[in-house]
Amino acid sequence: MSTFHYGTGRRKTATARTRLYAGTGNITVNGRPYQEYFNRKTLQMVVSQPLKLVNLDDKIDVRVNVCGGGNAGQAEAVRHGISRALLVLDPALRSTLKKAGFLTRDSRKKERKKYGLRAARARYQYSKR
Repeated sequence: MSTFHYGTGRRKTATARTRLYAGTGNITVNGRPYQEYFNRKTLQMVVSQPLKLVNLDDKIDVRVNVCGGGNAGQAEAVRHGISRALLVLDPALRSTLKKAGFLTRDSRKKERKKYGLRAARARYQYSKR
């Protein structure tokens, strides 16, 4: 294939490795069209947000390999990866993408369970008598 621009996106435990090619606006996730891979409309919208924001949704083909996490985490990881790859493609897009919040890595993760507790912070019920 021709040259591409690369970006890595992460969210929770999901990692998306993204490549941008010159093309007609096809987004492929793990070898499948993104509408088939992400079957919820909200997740499809999340994936296509950065391209629509910079008006390149019909000029660029996107290929993504994503692993780990669940549906929502993967979709947001893909969005992060596309945004970073767009930055490599054209650094002038930085202010637009940053204002929309697509370049910020959402660092929220599931907190680990602690010993002596029922969950990360939830305790077992206390009985006085």
